[in-house]
Amino acid sequence: MRNLFFIFVFILGVVLYPGFLWAGGLDPKYHSKEEFSLKIPFGRNYNYTNILVKRVVDGDTLILESGERVRLIGIDTPEMHDSDKLIRDSRRSKVSASEIKAMGRKSYEFTKKIAEGKRVNLEFDVERYDKYKRLLAYVYLEDGTFVNAQIVKEGYASLMTYPPNVKYADLFLGLYQEARENRRGLWKD
Repeated sequence: MRNLFFIFVFILGVVLYPGFLWAGGLDPKYHSKEEFSLKIPFGRNYNYTNILVKRVVDGDTLILESGERVRLIGIDTPEMHDSDKLIRDSRRSKVSASEIKAMGRKSYEFTKKIAEGKRVNLEFDVERYDKYKRLLAYVYLEDGTFVNAQIVKEGYASLMTYPPNVKYADLFLGLYQEARENRRGLWKD
């Protein structure tokens, strides 16, 4: 019986070992977290690490080299173009639309300075897309800078939390309060 067990283990090893080697064995370059990519049907490959930010649309929206539009989770920057949201924000805050657009331009310039043309990594929360089909993400620069948090910390965004995407809501709240208290960014005036 004992010999039968060893024969079984030997045969199992002979059968499985070539597949193990073919898959990269224990070589870390084949099992690295940094090499993660998401395969989408029809042959499209979306790699959400080391991806180029092609363009900044506004203070809280980016376009990736793949053409995908990314909405930064947890933050909201003022509008810079005429829209229904701009009108609502103006009525609610009693700040003129032209002032809001000027603040939106400052937020856009800040986000553009730190993110446009840079390589980033994306982190997701519970929901992957919003109702406008934008990818919802926490964005990190190659040096580890947390873009969403940096925009809030420097005073160029307020909070916008929509459950269930609340992973960093407490962090953003603390940074927002600190930015207002220290009159950073849009809170200077």
